[in-house]
Amino acid sequence: MAAFGKWAAFAHFFFLGARSTPVLGQVAGSVMQKGEILAKVSTLGRRIVEEAGLEMVHLDLEGQRGGWFLRLFIDKPGGVTLGDCQAVSEQFGVELDAMDLMERSYTLEVSSPGLDRPLRTEADYRRFTGRLVAISTFEPVQGRRHFTGRLKSFDSGIATVVDEKETEYAIPRQKISKARLEVEF
Repeated sequence: MAAFGKWAAFAHFFFLGARSTPVLGQVAGSVMQKGEILAKVSTLGRRIVEEAGLEMVHLDLEGQRGGWFLRLFIDKPGGVTLGDCQAVSEQFGVELDAMDLMERSYTLEVSSPGLDRPLRTEADYRRFTGRLVAISTFEPVQGRRHFTGRLKSFDSGIATVVDEKETEYAIPRQKISKARLEVEF
């Protein structure tokens, strides 16, 4: 089993140094595809995060020179602490190594989604109603593809955004390519 790398704390995230396990995930002699690994890792991450009373915002697995980069974004009302990130990172790392899914070494990063948190689920849109958001769409909606304003509501799959000129835009979720909170001062 792999030894823990050196722990280092940076701003709002907790970083676990490179970990190394024996050979992308061999299970019963067959190499698992990235999607299969991501699904198993996501299930594990969600369980650990929820048991800690937190929310799993997003999980990403990217190839990097010599291994993998696994990023887990967690949150809770009021924001996560360095202690939250550390606890999840430690538990996740131990259980991930025990599953022996990763063929190459990997770097695990557990962090908050930041002040400009992405909106990914319908629950996110509902939770952040009233907040300032930036939304981009795949195709024009009411003649525009980029919107910044207050998220007035989210009902029946439609995000309603009101800009600084009090213009209201009804944006269907299926047309949204990217949405995130805007930092408010």
